[in-house]
Amino acid sequence: MTSAVLAIVAVVVIVLVAAIWFLVRRSAPAASPIQPGPAPRLVPAPPVASYDVDGTTATVSFDVPLPDGEIDDELRELLIREAIEVVRDKRRGSPIDSVRRVVAMGRRGTGWQEVGSVSLETPGQLPPLTAPFSLPGFSAGRTFDPFETMAAGPEHVPGLAAGTGSDTLGPLAAELHIPASLQAGLRSQGIDPAGADAGALVIGILRLTGSTVTQKSDDTYEALAAGYRTLIRVVAHHESHHPELGDDEVRRFAADFATSRADRALLITEKYAPFEVYDRERRDPRARYVTRERLQHFIDGLALG
Repeated sequence: MTSAVLAIVAVVVIVLVAAIWFLVRRSAPAASPIQPGPAPRLVPAPPVASYDVDGTTATVSFDVPLPDGEIDDELRELLIREAIEVVRDKRRGSPIDSVRRVVAMGRRGTGWQEVGSVSLETPGQLPPLTAPFSLPGFSAGRTFDPFETMAAGPEHVPGLAAGTGSDTLGPLAAELHIPASLQAGLRSQGIDPAGADAGALVIGILRLTGSTVTQKSDDTYEALAAGYRTLIRVVAHHESHHPELGDDEVRRFAADFATSRADRALLITEKYAPFEVYDRERRDPRARYVTRERLQHFIDGLALG
């Protein structure tokens, strides 16, 4: 076969391939536009206690403790937004063509109270997807690092419990200022800032700011964030206890950290810190103690906008 014939055959093959590709492309269905999905969620959605559609109203009740008195705008907006997303998810199995109003409810005592509602301009037509809750200044790409916050904090004088003149501790909430946006985020996890202990507050904050926290036992947790595995020990306080963290509790925490696979460790308590805590932190800064006199600085370290 001459070179001229080979060249003709090659041209014919190329033309046939191009023709087939063109026909296949024309016959293929047009691609559907990509629909935007929900923004990444930093924390779990508020727990839903019930969902009901009655005529033109869809009601979502959240197992979220409401504050006494007036409800902050931050919490109201958070629960209304979450209620819309619950309805959006439920409509696949429960048509909402006649729904004109979405109501968000929260828990107050043993009953329920309306937090807020939104009216739909067109029945059954929900507002567009919105970004899930996050604290001001935080996003899916930023994680709060309590170790950086505590390293930059002021040195508190140890042994403050001795200066209280009492062997009992007052309510923790009375000594703390918690911004409204942070309170809303804590309540969305079922945590009432007015009555929560130090462990619940700190773990709730960590979850709000990008950490994945898993409970390992009654008083031990593990947090994963920013490439670090952190051992968390919560030392509860009871009325019969001394207001200062005990040496035995400090030693147990240090021993458990030494034998763990964790990169860092946090001990959380609403008790005051003994002098031993400060000495241990200077020798091993990978282990930190969030004690009563440090809790406000820990909260302030979020640098809320």
